[in-house]
Amino acid sequence: MFGLLLTAGTALMAEEAPNANNTTKRIVVLGDSITAGYGLDPGEAYPALLQKKIDAAKLPYTVANAGVSGDTTAGGLRRIAWAMGKGADVLIIALGGNDGLRGISPEETKKNLLGIVTKARTKNPEISILIAGMQMPDNMGKNFTAEFKSLFPEAAKETQSTLIPYLLEGVGGIETLNQPDRIHPTAEGQAKVAENVWKALQPVISP
Repeated sequence: MFGLLLTAGTALMAEEAPNANNTTKRIVVLGDSITAGYGLDPGEAYPALLQKKIDAAKLPYTVANAGVSGDTTAGGLRRIAWAMGKGADVLIIALGGNDGLRGISPEETKKNLLGIVTKARTKNPEISILIAGMQMPDNMGKNFTAEFKSLFPEAAKETQSTLIPYLLEGVGGIETLNQPDRIHPTAEGQAKVAENVWKALQPVISP
């Protein structure tokens, strides 16, 4: 089965990793159960792993995990102001998988993503935004999966945001990198997700 998010449940809400650099620059990761680290220790979720990469690179940022299990882009749109309540210099939007699995139209998902970006930039016009691409399994139908896959690069292009091509690249659908539900990444899978995000994030936050 495809390694995507699905179920509702308790989540890490804006749980921040320690900031070894003692700075105020802040990265908010707005996501769902994958971001929240469903089934794992909080330190194994990819936002915490990103913090380790940032600290190792001696970059002045702290990462806030705003992942909520079961969340959709509509949910993200409703809570983006709350997620940015402490401010944000960078926003990573990692939502949309639950939309697809619930059969929400790609048009609606894209509209919500654009709305999240608009609200974020209203709060901070200088914010850097990354949008993580998602994909659906083939059994969702050829037309739907194609439209769904294309909405993320379209949203990134229209908003002049940085695209993370596919959040679960090298993880989705790989049994050994997902938990028994075949939906949520294992700790090893989360490490690969962190690498996928880091490839796009590092150039954005590096001097």
